[in-house]
Formats: sequence, C-alpha cells, structure tokens
Amino acid sequence: MTDSAKPAPQAADTKPAKPAKPPAPEDKPFADFVPNLLIPALAKEIEAYGGPNCSLSFEQGPMPVVGSACWQVKGTLPSGRRFWLCFTSESISSAKTIALAEAGSEPSLLESFLIDEKKMTQALLVSRLVQRLNGQKWLGAN
Repeated sequence: MTDSAKPAPQAADTKPAKPAKPPAPEDKPFADFVPNLLIPALAKEIEAYGGPNCSLSFEQGPMPVVGSACWQVKGTLPSGRRFWLCFTSESISSAKTIALAEAGSEPSLLESFLIDEKKMTQALLVSRLVQRLNGQKWLGAN
C-alpha cells in the first residue's frame, strides 16, 4: 500500500462563525451613551411610570452641594422639582451621586447612588433613578 492510497486528512471541524454580538449600549463612549441612549430611555420610563414630561439635559458642571466638577444628567419636572444624577468621571461605572430639590429651593443633600452594583447597565440606571424619584412621590399617582 502506498501513501497515495490513504484518504486525505479532513480539515478540523469547522463550525460556522457566530455572528458578532453587537456591543452593549453601555460599551459606547460615555459622551454618546448618555445623551443618545440614557436620556431618551429615562424620559420614556418617567412618562411610562405616570410622571410628567420633564426637561432633561447632559452637561459638565459643578456638582450640587459640594461644587466639584462632574458630568451630570439634570432633570426638571413641570412642578419645578429638580434632580441631578452626577458621574465623577466619564464612565457610567464611576462613582455616582444624586441630588434632589423641591421647587424654589436648592439641593442640600448629596446621596450616593448605586454604590454596590458590580455591573452598571442602562436598564439599571434608568429603573433605579425612576424608583428614587417615585420614592419622593414626584411621579404618577402616589
């Protein structure tokens, strides 16, 4: 028997390549994620929760109460109540704080926000912020 009589070796099992998973929204650059994904999702959830249309903006500025620089989502409800979700750096995983103010007053307390979470997602940010606002009885019929 000669070598030419041997069957040709088969290529290793070739599995079809899995389609590449689209990146998670949270993997987008911070400056794109917050205004293009987080703010619209937050506005939609506040409305779905029975809350009024609110004005939401994203900017860099002084953190309420303490004045240190931060990135923040600022929200104003039609009643004049305001809230700030502050990020200490350009990452949704950075330390976050929240401040609230009734109409006609300035915030006087800065609270840690989502400090025990291992993985930060858009859904988690939105749900917990809306939960916090509802806890103040600022949304819907409480």
